[in-house]
Amino acid sequence: MHRVWHSDRRRLLTWFGAVGGIAALGGCATPPPEGPAVSAAPEPVDEALWSEWRGIYADYPDEQFPVPAVNFEEVDTRVLRRFVPYQTPEPPGTLIVDTGERALLLVMEGGEALRYGVGVGREGLAWSGRAAVGRKAEWPRWTPTKAMIAREPEKNGPWAGGMPPGLDNPLGARALYLHRNGRDLMYRIHGTNDPSSIGTAVSSGCIRMINQDVIDLYERVPVGAPVIVK
Repeated sequence: MHRVWHSDRRRLLTWFGAVGGIAALGGCATPPPEGPAVSAAPEPVDEALWSEWRGIYADYPDEQFPVPAVNFEEVDTRVLRRFVPYQTPEPPGTLIVDTGERALLLVMEGGEALRYGVGVGREGLAWSGRAAVGRKAEWPRWTPTKAMIAREPEKNGPWAGGMPPGLDNPLGARALYLHRNGRDLMYRIHGTNDPSSIGTAVSSGCIRMINQDVIDLYERVPVGAPVIVK
């Protein structure tokens, strides 16, 4: 195998313990960077990487709601998880969402990042800027905003009081809630049971991930982690 996927989690958590959540939140008013000097584009796929993906995207039968395996015929390999070279002035543990690349990058040490494919907001609904992970939830309940209900009353109106967690819930298996200065921005990084939507602009402004990927990200990233959406 190329890498052990959970090997860097402890290193990231140790780094956050030293820096602290307050420092992470302090950078929220700073404009996002222009971009990395090194492209975050995926590298070519070989059989070793395919072998990893078959394990990574297998079914998760022990979840509260068992997650089915990803059907690789429904997804573009460019959206699948991998380590990539990535130079940035941002510290390890930062989440950088590149909406143009349809990618979420978790900055690691040594000039690399863990790259996940994402779905982003439709034109006119996308959000950008600096924030932080204000809270995290496993199998979250979903409640549409008033604006979402006004845009699509037949679709979202019945769930004004909230939708219970489950595979059909739009937030999927996990959700990371973006806050700024202690205020919920109403934008989420969350799962989806529709892997075919990853790599596209389809959501109501939020960042969606394959359920297996958002479960992995949830384990790696603590509350307080800085987030840049550009």
